[in-house]
Amino acid sequence: MAMPDKNGSTIGYVARNFLLCLFIFTTLLFALSCYFVLRSTAHNRFLTSTFQSKSFPHNDPTKKDDCRCVNDEDKKKTTTTGPLKVYMYDMDPEFHFGLLNWKPEEGGKKWPDVHKYIPPYPGGLNLQHSIEYWLTLDLLASEYPNGPRAIAAKRIYNSTEADVIFVPFFSSLSYNRFSKVNPHQKTSRNKDLQGKLVAFLTAQEEWKRSGGRDHVVLAHHPNSMLDARNKLFPAMFILSDFGRYPPTVANVEKDVIAPYKHVIRTYENDTSGFDSRPILLYFQGAIYRKDGGFVRQELFYLLQDEKDVHFSFGSVRNGGINKASQGMHSSKFCLNIAGDTPSSNRLFDAIASHCVPVIISDDIELPFEDVIDYSEFSVFVRTADALKENFLVNLIRGITKEEWTRMWNRLKEVENFYEFHFPSRADDAVQMIWQAIARKVPGVKVRIHKSRRYSGSVSDTGKESRWLSLIPRSFW
Repeated sequence: MAMPDKNGSTIGYVARNFLLCLFIFTTLLFALSCYFVLRSTAHNRFLTSTFQSKSFPHNDPTKKDDCRCVNDEDKKKTTTTGPLKVYMYDMDPEFHFGLLNWKPEEGGKKWPDVHKYIPPYPGGLNLQHSIEYWLTLDLLASEYPNGPRAIAAKRIYNSTEADVIFVPFFSSLSYNRFSKVNPHQKTSRNKDLQGKLVAFLTAQEEWKRSGGRDHVVLAHHPNSMLDARNKLFPAMFILSDFGRYPPTVANVEKDVIAPYKHVIRTYENDTSGFDSRPILLYFQGAIYRKDGGFVRQELFYLLQDEKDVHFSFGSVRNGGINKASQGMHSSKFCLNIAGDTPSSNRLFDAIASHCVPVIISDDIELPFEDVIDYSEFSVFVRTADALKENFLVNLIRGITKEEWTRMWNRLKEVENFYEFHFPSRADDAVQMIWQAIARKVPGVKVRIHKSRRYSGSVSDTGKESRWLSLIPRSFW
C-alpha cells in the first residue's frame, strides 16, 4: 500500500513544478510583449511629433490670423478676426429689389448703388420678417472702401474661396405681397418665383459642387418658401422658428434662427424702474390662434379679471403699434406666448421696451442662444404650468424688485443684439446673424466632405434619390 502513495506524491510534485515553470514562462513572454509594444508606440509618437513640426513650421498658436475663433476672455461671445467670406449670386432683380419696385437703369447693374439710393421697405408687420433686406444691403455695402469699418461679412467674387454662398431672394416679402393668385394668373407670382429659384440654383456649378450644403437661403416668414423648401433643404435656412418644418428639412444643427425686427418703438433713455411701471403683466395681440396658440385663449380667461394685468386683443390698425409701445413701456413683464408657430415678434418688442419677457412656448428656439443666456433677462414658463389656475400670476408676483431690476438692466445690455441698422454696427442684429452663420461653417464643411466619401461609386441620380428619400412624401 506504500508504493502507490509514493508514486502519487512524485506525480503531484512533477505536475506542480511543470505548472510553475509554465506560469513563469508565460509571465516573461507577456512582459516582453508589453515592452516591445510600448517601445513601438513611443517611437511612433516621436515620429508623428517630428513630422508635424516639419510640416507646419509657421503654425504659431499665439499668432492672430484671419480665422473665426472663440474669445477666451469672454466665453459667452464668439468674435471674428476676419469677416465671413460670402459669395452672392448676381440674380435678376425680380428676386430681390425688383419686389420693391426698383428697376435698374437701362443696361445698368442688377443692384442699386446703396451709396446713392436705398429702395424703401414696406412698413407695418412687413418689417418683422425683413432680415433678407438688411443682410443683402450689408453685403452690398461691404464692397465699398469707405463702407462701415466693423463688418462681419464681406462679399467676394470667387465662389471657390467663399465660406458660404448667399441666395438673395426676398422670400418673406414675396410671400407677403405676391402670394395671392390674381384673376388673370394660374399661379401666384410668389410660387412662380420659387420655381424659377429652384431651377436657377440647381443649375449652378456652386450648388452642384456642394449639393447646396454651403448655400444660405432666407425663409424667415413661416409661410415663405412653401413650394421650394423641400427641394432646397440641404442648404442652410435662416428662419424664425421650426414650427412648420419637418426635422429632415430644417433643424437646429444646420440652420440659423434669426430675430424678428421689432415694430414697436425702442425705449430710448429709459429711466423707468420697478415702481414707475404700473402694469404687472402685458399682452396685446391676436388671442385666437391655431396650433400651439390655443394657450392664448386659455390664458385670457385665466387673467382677464386680474387688476394689474393687461390682456386684450390688438392689431396694427388704428394706432395699434403706438398703443402697444406705450403699454409695454409701462409694464414690468410682457407675455410672449406661442401663436400659430412657436415664435412671436412680441419677444423682440419686449426686449426693445425693456419689459422682462415671460416666454410660454415649449418648442421655441431662440436666436443666438449658443452665445446668449436668455434666463438672465427672461422668465420661462411651461405651458402646462401656465394653464394652472393662479400659477402664472403668483409666479410673477413672487419676483422681487431686486430680481426684476437685475433682468431689466440686462435687457438694456443685450438690446443692441436685436437692432437692425444700415450700415450695420458692431454686434447689432445684422452682424449677429452673420456671426451665427459663421459658427455653422465648420459643420457645413464636415457635411460636404462626408458627402464626397463615395462620390466615385454612386451616380448623380443615386445621390439625388438618396436625398429625396429623407423627405416625407406628405411634404411634396
